[in-house]
Amino acid sequence: QVHLVESGGGLVQPGGSLRLSCAASRNIFNIYTMGWYRQGPGKQRELVAVITRGGSVNYEDSVKGRFTISRDNAGNTVYLQLNSLKPEDTAVYYCNVRSLVGATFQDYWGQGTQVTVSS
Repeated sequence: QVHLVESGGGLVQPGGSLRLSCAASRNIFNIYTMGWYRQGPGKQRELVAVITRGGSVNYEDSVKGRFTISRDNAGNTVYLQLNSLKPEDTAVYYCNVRSLVGATFQDYWGQGTQVTVSS
């Protein structure tokens, strides 16, 4: 069974930066996308950033220009660099890896890491 282990969350002041990491416990084959979601207090989980197996990236509008998603060369670790953080970025951040086997998607989720932006 594959586990995704996240790290890098914490408390930061507005304008500060954090780097989140998400590593798979073993190789995941046929990765389709790797991404980060977040769920703020009283809100639904939303997609923040995604990177495809071809390297294309997409971001939620409110984080464009501030957050950067990347992955390592082996393709089993995904990162999210968070810059110019705002209080509204406060949320639990979850990593997601989606694999495609035949015509079936398989989703793997991390346990979540708390990001709190406050002065």
